[in-house]
Amino acid sequence: MRDGHIHTPFCPHGSQDPLEAYVERAIELGYTDISFTEHAPLPERFIDPTPNQDCSMELGQLERYLHAVTEVKARYRNDIAIRVGLEVDFIPGFEEETTRLLDEVGPLLDDSILSVHFLAHEGQYVCLDYSEDMFADIVRLFGSVERVHRAYYETVRQSIRTELGRYKPKRIGHMTLVRKFQRRFPCSEPMDEWIVAILDDIKQFGYELDYNGAGAAKPLCLEPYPPGGVIAEARRRGIPIVYGSDAHRAADLHQGRDRMDREALSVDNRPQPS
Repeated sequence: MRDGHIHTPFCPHGSQDPLEAYVERAIELGYTDISFTEHAPLPERFIDPTPNQDCSMELGQLERYLHAVTEVKARYRNDIAIRVGLEVDFIPGFEEETTRLLDEVGPLLDDSILSVHFLAHEGQYVCLDYSEDMFADIVRLFGSVERVHRAYYETVRQSIRTELGRYKPKRIGHMTLVRKFQRRFPCSEPMDEWIVAILDDIKQFGYELDYNGAGAAKPLCLEPYPPGGVIAEARRRGIPIVYGSDAHRAADLHQGRDRMDREALSVDNRPQPS
């Protein structure tokens, strides 16, 4: 029982639930291994495009965060394995800054995730998953839902293939996050070729896949990131899969997991083409 994607009170857009609340809840649910993966500080010259500029913790908080998780890891060492981690943003154009951060903090981490939240378009950046209204603005900016999806998957592929140093995260976060608002903004164009290409890249580079339960709890998504069919394809390729609740409060732990397990099992058991 592992949860490889948990946030903390150091997240400015999350809750103030203490680390201990997450740990106690995880133990209650039967987890034996968890990773705290707070949003890593964004590059200093990157301007957070969200209204409250609260996508990540500040650089000045990083040392306190690492110390706090290391302390709770030691305190609960006889009860549960706790990994000190970060969720690192891949932002096109900021590869050097990201590499420098990873070089500095990497030796202190047990785990990490590489995620895409921001897309670049004609010299400006947008946050993909902030709100449905902001997603509507992004669709207008790119010209169609389909172009947003293609830009997202292209950026995910770029994140996998870009050299970010020896401490580059080996797990790719919520690879279908672009579907977060799909019930309001359906994509009419199949993205299967992009999905397969991303899975092939993950396999080629020896990375893991974040099986993220947060999407199943989002009313305009109602499926994990990625859905069960993609997970079945990943399993057929032998890609390691790590469940992540993407919890931003203690009550979010385990979100979507039971449904995801049933869905993945159902897909895995379908007859395969001869």
